[in-house]
Amino acid sequence: MAQAVCISRHPLVLNKLTQLRNRTTEPLLFRMLTRELTQLLFYEATQDLRVEPRTVQTPLADCSGYRIAEPIGLMPILRAGLGMAEAIHDMVPDAQVWHLGLYRDDRTLKPVTYYNRLPSQPTIAVSFILDPMLATGGSAVATVEMLKLWGVRRIKFLGLIAAPEGVRKLQDSHPDVPIYLAALDSHLNEQSYIVPGLIDAGYDQFCPN
Repeated sequence: MAQAVCISRHPLVLNKLTQLRNRTTEPLLFRMLTRELTQLLFYEATQDLRVEPRTVQTPLADCSGYRIAEPIGLMPILRAGLGMAEAIHDMVPDAQVWHLGLYRDDRTLKPVTYYNRLPSQPTIAVSFILDPMLATGGSAVATVEMLKLWGVRRIKFLGLIAAPEGVRKLQDSHPDVPIYLAALDSHLNEQSYIVPGLIDAGYDQFCPN
């Protein structure tokens, strides 16, 4: 059975996503909104993380609490996923970050891997694939296959917006991978861009002008 597609309906997510879509949004605000949306979605995607008891000392007394008990891996798909990884790394400084480089061939629309420096054995328990746009789904499917071959079994996809075509492809190929989104849009156009979508998430974060 395919895992759920979790589309946030939080008022903050709805408000910030609308700002992100606006073609007049300046690059600095675009980066800030991407960062904030990522953190809100990551909060929703991590409710099942295992924790273990921990005792700390406050200025007045010992206090029982908890800490995350399993190593987290962040897998930003270059380059658009970099801003998402930085936002989550601030929330979980102990998380490991492994960059994966894939691009979509404009002729075949298939993913091409150009960067993968994963070590021989996995050092994480749960992995989060980070990519603002889930369009055709090719890069996401290829990344999941990479991680499963590496030996990771708990994998989640975290994106900002997606097309139904990409969601179906990821679910059909890897039904065990839950998908967390801010929005599920209408369709892909003839050039395989998400409609209504937003401006280029990778370009506008790093090459504004």
